[in-house]
Amino acid sequence: MNNSVSENSFIIESDEEDVEKDSNKGGGDGNDSDSSSYSTENPPQRKPSSYNISWPQSYRQSIDLYSSVPSPNIGFLGTPSLSRLSSSFLSTSLTRRHTPEALPSVTKPLLQEPEDEQHQRRSSHTLLPPLSSRRSSLIKKDSKVSHEVPSRHCSFGQATLNGINVLCGVGILSTPYAAKEGGWFGLSVLFLFAIISFYTGLLLRSCLDSDPELQTYPDIGQAAFGTTGRIAISIVLYVELYACCIEYIILEGDNLSSLFPNARLNLGAFELDSHTLFAVITALAVLPTVWLRDLSILSYISAGGVVASILVVLCLFWVGVDNVGFHSKGTTLNIATFPVAVGLYGYCYSGHAVFPNIYTSMANQNQFPGVLLACFGICTLLYAGAAVMGYTMFGEAILSQFTLNLPQELVATKIAVWTTVVNPFTKFALTISPVAMSLEELIPSNHSKSYLYSFFIRTGLVLSTLVIGLSVPFFGLVMSLIGSLFTMLVSLILPCVCFLKILRSKVTRLQAAVCVTIIIVGVVCSAFGTYSALSEIIKSLRG
Repeated sequence: MNNSVSENSFIIESDEEDVEKDSNKGGGDGNDSDSSSYSTENPPQRKPSSYNISWPQSYRQSIDLYSSVPSPNIGFLGTPSLSRLSSSFLSTSLTRRHTPEALPSVTKPLLQEPEDEQHQRRSSHTLLPPLSSRRSSLIKKDSKVSHEVPSRHCSFGQATLNGINVLCGVGILSTPYAAKEGGWFGLSVLFLFAIISFYTGLLLRSCLDSDPELQTYPDIGQAAFGTTGRIAISIVLYVELYACCIEYIILEGDNLSSLFPNARLNLGAFELDSHTLFAVITALAVLPTVWLRDLSILSYISAGGVVASILVVLCLFWVGVDNVGFHSKGTTLNIATFPVAVGLYGYCYSGHAVFPNIYTSMANQNQFPGVLLACFGICTLLYAGAAVMGYTMFGEAILSQFTLNLPQELVATKIAVWTTVVNPFTKFALTISPVAMSLEELIPSNHSKSYLYSFFIRTGLVLSTLVIGLSVPFFGLVMSLIGSLFTMLVSLILPCVCFLKILRSKVTRLQAAVCVTIIIVGVVCSAFGTYSALSEIIKSLRG
């Protein structure tokens, strides 16, 4: 009870504490006949969290599917079985919230677990209440919601792959453009954000360790600021995901129009140029995948996102060595557009919404700092490598996506562009589904038209991303706005604020000073970056 936190530590160290797992779930509950064969396919599950009774209740399941990368062909990452694509399209059961069966395919574990294997849950020193009280607090008999969270046991490799898949996305295409906007000095911001984001990831872990019921980012917000905090943080996270889908639409339009610049479509008085045409085609192509109820197949395909990021960087290097060369010296510092670069670099580390899910799914949670270190290290090397190569190859002529600068006749260019084009088709539905599911929760569960409401919600989300993407078709500037306005909040400011609020009595002076400094840096970068990005967008719209 009297263990103190070291004054010299930046984070609260976590001790291992064995928490016994309930092992009598299958016995005597009247469901043996239904689950005898099913139990061999699904491991035991944790008790429902009392934090999950407020909106959004679907966050854990939807983000798990968005972030998880099943890897059946990579031995050291585990061998999960491929779930069946049954009852895939929207049905009335999609909107049957308040039941554990609402998302049967989403709760598939990454790894199978023996029934007698005990589950470990770690705490920050003595911040947790006694074990017996914690056990009893996990069961809320009077709760109207009983979402059960899967007891996943990810290996170090699986967790690292999940983290890289979330961190290393389309942002890598704009790092050379960010180098141009900020100059070479701007690269220091990339490394600074990597260090800060790594640290704030550890702060989220400390928040999770303060209460065994905390499992997601909204849970942390609720623990810090009540239901208001949960809803506010959830809205920020969902808007960020929605904005990423807008980026996918812009990305597809830009790259497909570069492949087929002469494509046109005349519709009477309307003429669609190549960019608009391909943006519309993209929206229509992803729409059926957004209607899917079972997205587990897409989660397997989206694992290629890690490979895709590495492949486009290798193609950039190939073009540089074989054709373009590395001759541009660039500028040291570009003050006028430096805030835009800050937003672009910030966007590169927008993975904190998923880190709590990854942490609570790990078999050995002591390895979480190593997972974060590997994720941020690998992604930062890829980001920096792409930035340096792209800027030295094309100099001030670099565009918001370096794939648009590559000579079109080269094989490496075609590989890079088609890789860039295909990847968002698998990611779009996984990215927009958490937003759709959160809105579907607002529909009364017994509503006779719930199926139609779900259909219109998902269709409306896709069409709205198309309209906004066509209205503001500036990939780099929109990315900078997202990075400045949302990523600074999610990755820098909120983890520190929640940490100080939840663990206020245990926070050392050094920790408090570091958190306050990060908050100030985040607020300043967010303010200047948002203003600069909006100014550039308005200027571009005015022509």
